[in-house]
Amino acid sequence: MSEPDARPDPEGVAAPDGGAPLPLLDFEAARQAVAGLARRTPLVEAGELSDALGRPVLLKLESLQVTGSFKVRGAAARLAALTHGERRAGVVACSSGNHGRAVAWVARRLGIPATVCVPGWVDPVKLAGIRAQGAEAVLSGATFDEAESAALELARESGRTYVSAYDDPWIMAGQGTLVLEVLEELSTPASAVLAPLSGGGLIGGIAAALRWKLGDDAPPAVAVSAERARVMLASLEAGRPVELEEEDTVASALSGGIGPANRYSFRAVRALVNEHVVVPEADIRAAMAWACARLHLVVEGGGAVGLAALRAGLWRPGIHRAGPVVVVVSGGNVDAGVLAGVLEEHQGSS
Repeated sequence: MSEPDARPDPEGVAAPDGGAPLPLLDFEAARQAVAGLARRTPLVEAGELSDALGRPVLLKLESLQVTGSFKVRGAAARLAALTHGERRAGVVACSSGNHGRAVAWVARRLGIPATVCVPGWVDPVKLAGIRAQGAEAVLSGATFDEAESAALELARESGRTYVSAYDDPWIMAGQGTLVLEVLEELSTPASAVLAPLSGGGLIGGIAAALRWKLGDDAPPAVAVSAERARVMLASLEAGRPVELEEEDTVASALSGGIGPANRYSFRAVRALVNEHVVVPEADIRAAMAWACARLHLVVEGGGAVGLAALRAGLWRPGIHRAGPVVVVVSGGNVDAGVLAGVLEEHQGSS
């Protein structure tokens, strides 16, 4: 890999819509970092969804990643790019759980001190995962935005590097490596890639990676938002980052804001992602139960939104594009009590 203090130029690529330049994402360096720290996850067909859609539906199972979610990819790329001095000083992150767990996991293997600020409603499974990797986990406020403010202040006061969950070129490049793995396995080009939308690091990285690899022939990256966690979509509709009151949702991994001073992910999603789907809470819970009963997979709410969009008929591929539909199943870290409740709701109906 390149010298660890090398960073992508944040103003490197012209936006296809003619807007402000997009960050230059170093996918080659990110791929090297990810290969050394993360798992190459399987791509499997979901037969029932294929039959319903009339074409193959392939699931990229990031729920089977080493930390239980795709977030380890971005964490690997970002922490590998730290200078030697930054590594010694340590890092600070804010997370609703999965990003913090990933930062803690990577930091432990690279010998980097890590502190993660989390909101009070953090999933106990994810909080335990952060602490199990030796990172300091600090409960910091009632909402994600409050926890993020605390993390930013801690980073400023301590001189440590703040590792954003979404708004960072290295994070986006790392997340985009999952679709590069998909492209390597496909014999027929995909017709679309569906992935969850929260802060935009995942779908922005995927869309940029598709464009980097395939240019104008890239299939659309379809952003799927949970109805009760849709701040990025609301921001796109407003034309600027906005704040929404946090709502209780089984897709808590998608909760939180995108930051009023968002520099990268908002621009990337606005320029590169043209298809959006919003999934109601009931459909997410039904998709979680279906995945467990029919696919024998534990999928958290935030990871199930793409499945929910297809099962509920909320999205269909355009007839002008052939090829399989790829769905990113982004995480499987869910509290046992939550999953039991979902399964009980849908007993006999999945």
